[in-house]
Amino acid sequence: MPKIIYADEDLVVYNKPSGMLCVPGLSDPRNLYDTVRKSYPNARVVHRLDMSTSGMVIFALNYPSQKQLGAMFEKKQIAKRYIAEIFGKLNNHCGEIESPLICDWEKRPKQKIDWINGKRSITQYNVMQSKSDSTRIELVPITGRTHQLRLHMWQIGHPILGDALYNLNGSELRAERLLLHACELNFLHPIRGKPISLRCEPEF
Repeated sequence: MPKIIYADEDLVVYNKPSGMLCVPGLSDPRNLYDTVRKSYPNARVVHRLDMSTSGMVIFALNYPSQKQLGAMFEKKQIAKRYIAEIFGKLNNHCGEIESPLICDWEKRPKQKIDWINGKRSITQYNVMQSKSDSTRIELVPITGRTHQLRLHMWQIGHPILGDALYNLNGSELRAERLLLHACELNFLHPIRGKPISLRCEPEF
């Protein structure tokens, strides 16, 4: 079940489990938004995570907060970090991937790399722990494209374990869920302006 990480009169942050939609959808009636509204009837959506991704999601609790948070996301003023378990061992301890992405309309919801028509996409990574056949890494999305982290890791030959869309050599079978978790948020409070730093470790 989703758990509250932070709450005040202007916003609430939940830890979304893997396998739950952020908003209502046709594929599954369960969704985080409806769950949040049971406790916070005025909750408003400001961003989303993939259904398969777990981690922190912010909801505004009034219009001024929603408007300001929306502007902050658009201006990339909310810093996000993720933890992932990826296939194989990385040779570099840190790096940056910059590949333009676009929707693969024939294979939706998949995205693809398109060097001509794709939108600029940048991901930074840092190795946390190397294992015999997998690596735990921290991922920092400089841009926020759909499936960006998943596709960028697949591009360099190290897809995230449990990813049914972007996989290599059976990496999708190595875990029962996508091993990707939104673990950290850093931003200024949309109304008060005070710094907020939140951390939520993954269960995997």
